[in-house]
Amino acid sequence: MAVFSIMTIDHFYAANFPESIFEGSFCDISAFFNCDASAYASIAAIAGVPIGYFGLFVGTLVALGTVLPSASFERTNKTISLLNAVGVVALFLYAVFFLGSLCLLCTGFYVFSLISFFLFWKFGIDGEKGYTASWFRPSVKLLATFAVLVLFGAYGFTFYTDARRLAQSGGVAARAVKEYYNLSAVEWPSFISPFWAVKSTESFEDAPIRIVEYGDLLCSDCLVLYRQLKELKADFEGKMNIAFQFFPLEASCNDVVEKDLHPGACDVSYMAAYDPDKFLAIHDEIFENFRLARRNEEWRAELARRYEVEAALGDSATIALVDRMIQTGREYEKTHERYSHGIRSTPTMIVNNRMIIGTLPVEQLRAIFQALVDEHESGGRRFMENWLE
Repeated sequence: MAVFSIMTIDHFYAANFPESIFEGSFCDISAFFNCDASAYASIAAIAGVPIGYFGLFVGTLVALGTVLPSASFERTNKTISLLNAVGVVALFLYAVFFLGSLCLLCTGFYVFSLISFFLFWKFGIDGEKGYTASWFRPSVKLLATFAVLVLFGAYGFTFYTDARRLAQSGGVAARAVKEYYNLSAVEWPSFISPFWAVKSTESFEDAPIRIVEYGDLLCSDCLVLYRQLKELKADFEGKMNIAFQFFPLEASCNDVVEKDLHPGACDVSYMAAYDPDKFLAIHDEIFENFRLARRNEEWRAELARRYEVEAALGDSATIALVDRMIQTGREYEKTHERYSHGIRSTPTMIVNNRMIIGTLPVEQLRAIFQALVDEHESGGRRFMENWLE
């Protein structure tokens, strides 16, 4: 329990407050089995305290109970194990039915928590005295002591989280900009999508910030990026062009994946690409109603009817257009012989001819974008942190 809690806490900070553009979240096996949705969820932290901290405390108490056994300690741990089991079941249901995904690290904690609960139920103290006497006879002194220790630890975590958050717009942001400029330059894809999520100039090359976003409309990380870019396009109004390069991670239209990571992603790509005048409205509506779009096939069918793009699913020109964008992923350097494409995951952004894979905190993206604007407006000079060691 303690080990999986530590891994969950580490993942929370790696996903939300990475210290480099090369760090970040991991453990994404499929649309359902991934840790990102949990790390970015609103309940991933309570007042700056990662929820895994409470699991770590419970696991530590169970371990201490075996090292320092006493009747009062075991009765207290037994009560806590019941409350923990109820919380675990609630978190599991929230993850499956609300987030639509399951974090493997969290699942490890769930499994060992339930095993702990079972052992207390089957072999624990006072098992013969009835339900109330068995589960609700904790030591008040120990409970009070544990509560004080939990609060002190939580208070410390709030400071640590605030420090990590502030660092994103300070030294970490400066490091992210420098790391960005140290990335190898790449060419634009041979075909840039005509579907722009943000358009500031008629010519793609004329904006200070130029992004080709390889995206999947049913990708949870792309939803995070959508929300970030929605915020940043207001900050950099008139200075940003974003071409949305369709890259649905579904085997029926994209041979990069061997299985359907995001079922329905091909269909919604065709819907959005069918009529250029309707692209942005469909793109935004899918992300604004993401849970319905990803999980409800009837909602997607209704979307097609409402925008009158039902013909897209069988339109050879639209299918060929989306495939043309997908195939540009082959033009980038392969990192593994098993895969035919250099672009293999979403979101992947080509930002002013440098590739950023996955998501970054919005503060790091803002710093990179500001550096690009400064460079453009100064005639090519970069601000100090980019060239001073």
